[in-house]
Formats: sequence, structure tokens, C-alpha cells
Amino acid sequence: MRFPRSLSAVVLAVVALLVVTGCATGDDAVVQGGPNQIVAPDGKTVIRYDVADRKPIGHVSGPDLLGDGTVDLNSYKGKVVVVNVWASWCPPCRKEAPELEKVYQRIKDRGAAVVGIDFRDNRGSAQDFARDRGLTYPSIYDYGGQNLSALGVPVGAVPTTVILDRQLRPVIVYLKSVSEQEIYDEVVRVLAEGDDAP
Repeated sequence: MRFPRSLSAVVLAVVALLVVTGCATGDDAVVQGGPNQIVAPDGKTVIRYDVADRKPIGHVSGPDLLGDGTVDLNSYKGKVVVVNVWASWCPPCRKEAPELEKVYQRIKDRGAAVVGIDFRDNRGSAQDFARDRGLTYPSIYDYGGQNLSALGVPVGAVPTTVILDRQLRPVIVYLKSVSEQEIYDEVVRVLAEGDDAP
């Protein structure tokens, strides 16, 4: 079956957009911006917050994907935290997850941590994903996305990564996949702010 040339061009444009921006957030509505809309204010895929503009996140807590307990970001206050929103069905997450594990191994003894938020995912598939990639940092199982809105930042695509300062305020948001070095360098910069950042 042949498609009209104009329809083929539209399909290719949509595929290219998904490849560039990451995966859509699943089969349903996005936390912000309406159904299947990728939220990128002013077209930015990296958003920085000056110290004076940072606001604390809401309550982010949920079941530990690989355990019986709860992962609560409030317990990380005093640390720089990398929060990664991911899903096992997201192709860019497959490459990114091992990169974040490397970051975690480099920063975990330096006053920083990595916490995942597994979004809109089958729990068994997500557990297999984490185990197969040897992920040792915890992830919150958050099928419905309640924790995403509590982050208080644009989250419209998976993967999304947010770095929080020691007061659990967003410093930078990546609405795209990230590399080990990119995240590590940013964590080191936020660690250098010290405990006294206003």
C-alpha cells in the first residue's frame, strides 16, 4: 500500500520529533500541557533556575520499585539529588539508565544521590529493566504520575531529569536524555554551592 507523499512527510516529521525529544509519556494525558503534548517552555530542553528563583518541591514519595518500603525525597534533604523520570518502554531510557548508574557510583559518597521515578509502566517490566541494567539507586513506582506534578517543574516527556539542590529545590531540568558526564558535571557544580545557598 502506498501513502500519498504529503502523508509520508507528516509521518516522518512526527517520528523525527519523538526521536529528538524522547518518548511521549505513555498512553494518556501528560502532567502538564494536555494529552501527549511534550512540554518544553520556549522550546527549551534544558531549563536552569537561578538560586533566587528556586522553590522547594512538593511531597514526592511512593513505593520502592524493587523493595517493600517507600522512597521519600524528604529523606534526602541535605544532599544534591538527581531525579530521573523513566519507563521501561522508553528507548532513550535504555541508554540513559546505565549512564545514571555510573553517575550514582561516582557521587553517592560525596553528598549526592540518584532517585528514579518509574512512570506509566508495568511494574514487572520496570523491575526487569532495573535488574537487567544493574541499577542500584532506588526508584519510586509512580504509574499515575502523582509525584511528577509535585516536582513543580515541566515534565512532559520521558526521560526527564531534574537536579535538586540540598534544600530539594530544582536547579536544572533536562527535557531530554542525558549523558553521564553532563549530569556529573552539573552535580559537582551544585555540590560546590555548599550548604549556605539561600
